[in-house]
Amino acid sequence: MERNNESSGGDFILLGFSDRPRLEMVLFFVNMIFYFLAVAGNSTIIFLSLVDPRLHTPMYFFLSNLSLLDLCYTTSSIPQMLVNLWGPYKTITYVGCVIQLFAFLSVGGIECILLSVMAYDRFAAVCKPLQYMTIMHPQLCLQLAAFAWLSGIANSVLMSPLTMSLGRCGHRRINHFVCEMPAIIRISCVDTSRVEGLAFFLAIPIVLVPLTMILVSYGYIAAAVLRMRSAAGRQKALNTCSSHMVVVSLFYSSIIYMYMQPGNIASQDQGKFLTLFYCLVTPTLNPFIYTLRNKDVKCAMRKVLGKDRSLLDAGGH
Repeated sequence: MERNNESSGGDFILLGFSDRPRLEMVLFFVNMIFYFLAVAGNSTIIFLSLVDPRLHTPMYFFLSNLSLLDLCYTTSSIPQMLVNLWGPYKTITYVGCVIQLFAFLSVGGIECILLSVMAYDRFAAVCKPLQYMTIMHPQLCLQLAAFAWLSGIANSVLMSPLTMSLGRCGHRRINHFVCEMPAIIRISCVDTSRVEGLAFFLAIPIVLVPLTMILVSYGYIAAAVLRMRSAAGRQKALNTCSSHMVVVSLFYSSIIYMYMQPGNIASQDQGKFLTLFYCLVTPTLNPFIYTLRNKDVKCAMRKVLGKDRSLLDAGGH
């Protein structure tokens, strides 16, 4: 098997969890279930946001963008991972590896900026409720979403070719289950300090500035909530923001923890599970987090299901 892998042209070998065969079988079935839930949940959010007029608001516009990102995250990595977990071959083509790297860098950057945009949207809703629809007008929402997407893609267009152009001296064994930038840098046999320095520099506008904006937005929101005299008003404001705060916490805590780990074997194993968490578990949880206490989405779901039932009843008659 190894000889076949080594002679497979420009393919890479994703070692993943190959040192734990029993774990691979467990992960295959667990990941398949999570992947199905992630696709179903995020597709439902996008569908409901399109068909229900009550969800044609800035919050659901950005939420549908987040769901689309989560679909991109999972679909760019999990199907290939399931193939590698199930079969004896752990290869991925050079083109497939480039696509995964580009998708991960793009989507990660877009999500960082989009989460800060969503925090600003929540700030406007809580702190300036009377001017909310004037501030968050459709044109601004489109511009903010476009800025997030273009910034993330631009970051990936710059970093993906630089990462793939690093000399590897024939090394093609990637100690990961996806072609992620840190894992590809580790198999390089040349000085990577310039690429890593550029990545760190770009992390300032892509990761650090959005995180700062999120913290500032929620600082203003917290101050506004504390000034509210009505308990019902405070509860409504918390309900409005709690889902987004949970999603931000899940996303940023896993990203920051993973990229601050040292490069030893134990931390690389932790990195695999953390990557699995933010590219599969978080996209699966996001739709449930946003809909768990959300009356609008529940009503939209009942409306769609009610229409389906009425059509079935009409067909029966």
